[in-house]
Amino acid sequence: MTIEIKRNAAEITLEITGRLDTTTAPALDKTITEDIKEATALILDLKGLEYISSAGLRVLLAAQKKMQAVGTMKLKNVCEEVMDVLEMTGFADILEIE
Repeated sequence: MTIEIKRNAAEITLEITGRLDTTTAPALDKTITEDIKEATALILDLKGLEYISSAGLRVLLAAQKKMQAVGTMKLKNVCEEVMDVLEMTGFADILEIE
């Protein structure tokens, strides 16, 4: 998995590519909790994300809770396979998806 950070003042976009699973989820969690503390708007661009596991879902939920306290978070460019997982788990109902 790779994470590219794009900053526009307090709006930060993370472009995530590859697989978000048990092995890679800690890297995304670290990026969200340590590297982008100043964000009040977080956009997760998932156009290159091929797969998400339960570990990845936990990171998304933790990010949503963090961002609700300071601003907003949304997902965009979610592929069909990842969207299926989000819908089956109910995450599509609690996350803002564009």
